Amino acid sequence: MKRRAGVGSLVIVFVLSLLLVSAEGQTKKGAARVDEKMPKGTSGFGFSTSSRAPIDVTSDTVEANQKQNMVMFKGNVVAKQEDITLYANMIVVYYNPETKKLKEIRAVGEVRIVQLDRRATGQKATFEQDENRVVLEGDAVLREGENVIRGERVIYYVDEGRSVVEAGKGGRVSTTISTTQKE
Repeated sequence: MKRRAGVGSLVIVFVLSLLLVSAEGQTKKGAARVDEKMPKGTSGFGFSTSSRAPIDVTSDTVEANQKQNMVMFKGNVVAKQEDITLYANMIVVYYNPETKKLKEIRAVGEVRIVQLDRRATGQKATFEQDENRVVLEGDAVLREGENVIRGERVIYYVDEGRSVVEAGKGGRVSTTISTTQKE
């Protein structure tokens, strides 16, 4: 069963805005710091990149492989920008060898994204540049306050501003919507 996940799409957008800038970062001694240099309001992969805050990425190791056109952050990876934090066992960034632009980002292993009262968890998150979509999979759970949606896979189509939550084989998508209102 498929359902639209408006609450979850916000969380996915936050992680992608974090990742799209960190992918172009420079590495040194297990940590990378990236300053966003795009002018206010510029779009990057369908996102507004109006924040000029730096993104800090820390990990146990950083490995760049020019032959494979990739950079890999491994071990206790934490990427932060302002109030957004991404945790994963590993983040792999693939880029175009000619343009050095981002092709794909994969966060793998105990993926957790936190932004204020929004949280997303799963085993893998992938941003696919060519398709301009984000896929969170492996027991994906999206939370905003008391609202929760669970499925095996969440696909967020950036250009369309829509998301689809899919259940695993024989399973179903589960959604909890809080009816209490905050004052």
